[in-house]
Amino acid sequence: MQTMRAMLLDAPHTSLHLAELPLPTPGPGQVLLKVHACGVCHTDLHIQNGELTEPKLPLILGHQIVGTVVQFGPGAQRFSIGERVGVPWLGATDGTCRYCLRGQENLCETPTFTGYHIDGGFAEYTLADERFCFLLPAAYSAVEVAPLLCAGLIGYRTYRIAGENVDTLGIYGFGAAAHIITQVAKHAGKKVFAFTRPGDTAAQDFAVRQGADWAGDSTQVPPEKLDAALIFAPVGPLVVAALKVTHKGGVIVCGGIHMSDIPSFPYSLLWEERVIRSVANLTRQDGEDFLALAPQVPVRTDVKKFPLEQAGQALDQLRDGQFVGAAVIELD
Repeated sequence: MQTMRAMLLDAPHTSLHLAELPLPTPGPGQVLLKVHACGVCHTDLHIQNGELTEPKLPLILGHQIVGTVVQFGPGAQRFSIGERVGVPWLGATDGTCRYCLRGQENLCETPTFTGYHIDGGFAEYTLADERFCFLLPAAYSAVEVAPLLCAGLIGYRTYRIAGENVDTLGIYGFGAAAHIITQVAKHAGKKVFAFTRPGDTAAQDFAVRQGADWAGDSTQVPPEKLDAALIFAPVGPLVVAALKVTHKGGVIVCGGIHMSDIPSFPYSLLWEERVIRSVANLTRQDGEDFLALAPQVPVRTDVKKFPLEQAGQALDQLRDGQFVGAAVIELD
């Protein structure tokens, strides 16, 4: 029997461990991918921490997967052997619920999420539904493109949902998604104000290097009021902080899958048609649009690489804010 190495999560609140597992066999419509790189995401932390409560266990985490097709399941014919594809968080949908039929597959009633309901990319091989894979821009290496598949895609959906009438954009939580979307926003001619944890001057310097017009901590007032704010940190009080510095009609978009409670606040902060909304998952159209745009900007990802065996350390360092930019597991 052929086997592969994988980093396995047995239960919430436990560490990942290296395991030798049988090589999976692709089912109908699936492809088997040899994994070259997989991004590390805060969602992986939320799963490990037990904050997302319905994972398949034991589980291989990872949902920003770059791999090449090595085998087809029955009926799979979209790609050729050796083609490089990307696998995002949204692994499959039912295609029949009211949301899928409305073109809102990100809100599917019975979705399948990569690295949550099905095994992900912290492994030498993985399976994927070919309908939910993307061809990747040739301009990027596997390590460079991996963060685009969640930090980029979810960040881009968060950015687009903020609307068109945005000249001044605030970004709270300056990590993987923020450093990508800052480049997209500057390419579109917007002013970007970055907000970090108090005292995190390394993240503030990093934000300025990515093109931010100003960077400070989340307790500070930006040089101008915001037309919109994107919140990537899972910290509920940031919603209130953003409302305080937002123009009339401003939009606050929460881009994470999990957030601590939002404290109560006076109605006067919300009045004058301010909006608070969230982003849930992504659509395949988001992926196609963003992966076409990224090379035009061009988006450059700032990456810290880890070998497969150190996936647990990557999660720990992400949790502790020990690096700026994105973490990627490199298997080549």
